Amino acid sequence: MAKHRVAVLVPADFTLFELGVAVEAFARPHPELDLDWYDVEVCTATPGEATAMGGLFGAVITSGVEAVDAADTIIVPQAATIARPAEPNALEAIRRAYRRGARLVSFCSGAFVLAAAGVLDGRRATTHWKYARRLQEGYPNVEVDPDVLYIDDDQVLTSAGTAAGIDLSLHIIRRDHGAHVARHVARQMVVAPHRDGGQAQFVMMPVPEPKPVLDGISRAMQYALDNLGKDLNLAELAAVAFMSSRNFSRRFRQVTGTTPVKWLNSQRLARVRELLEETDLPVERIAVQTGFGSAVTLRQRFAAHLLTSPTAYRRAFRAGVITPPGDDLAAVAEVVGVIGAHALDRTDRTAS
Repeated sequence: MAKHRVAVLVPADFTLFELGVAVEAFARPHPELDLDWYDVEVCTATPGEATAMGGLFGAVITSGVEAVDAADTIIVPQAATIARPAEPNALEAIRRAYRRGARLVSFCSGAFVLAAAGVLDGRRATTHWKYARRLQEGYPNVEVDPDVLYIDDDQVLTSAGTAAGIDLSLHIIRRDHGAHVARHVARQMVVAPHRDGGQAQFVMMPVPEPKPVLDGISRAMQYALDNLGKDLNLAELAAVAFMSSRNFSRRFRQVTGTTPVKWLNSQRLARVRELLEETDLPVERIAVQTGFGSAVTLRQRFAAHLLTSPTAYRRAFRAGVITPPGDDLAAVAEVVGVIGAHALDRTDRTAS
């Protein structure tokens, strides 16, 4: 099987850290894993001499946008400038990649490159918090969320500033090769596999870490993570935070951008995915341990959110490849029916 090709598209005046994250995460070989790793190529709009930002040293980048055309994943670590994010030929190469279904990834200000290419229109995206307002004002068709470390919107993934590129890179590795491999790479990089210690960064649309000043919310979130198997409710979580249910819901949304019910469901699903990947526990046991109560409820929730069944998800991970959303619709229909899945999804969106 051909290696997964990654093109890292940088401007002529590039930053060392963001480029280094992409190279360290995807270009460093891991023969000990005994799997086909990524084939990485650094490229630029106009091949030739390039300079590390700050003028510390020069480099020669020999590959142009033809590397983008040949890649399965394109990583944009930064924009050239906010006002002029990338050269026209680089933007057109990104558009071509998007049309053919390649995966597009940005770190930090790289979101401006994807936005300028038009591939973020109608999508949720993030960037460094100090650039978020300018991204929203410059590209009003993009739904900018400045509060998260990264966003996985299937084909297009964006991360916040600097070190958040590491979080997103590990998430991509996990998506491609599973949690075990991602943890191994994290250990090699001497970083935590998940910045918050575990759960939140496994979800497709992660939530920000609780702010220290809202210690009651933090306490309730940790309590929930420690007791996912319990039948938790809003009143119980509010009591842990020493708040009324109404005030707890309001403050929780301020911190996370979502409701306690939606957040709790996302954490439970994240734990389900871990157990499916890393254990042989039957679905019935996993349902009890994660608070879904029954295998039927677990299958319904899993299908509604991931468009696949727990069994198919586990089989895909054991094979080393995650089934893309939509590839297992037959299994979804068998579990709950398409109509039931959509009904559950609507319930989640309206939950308070």
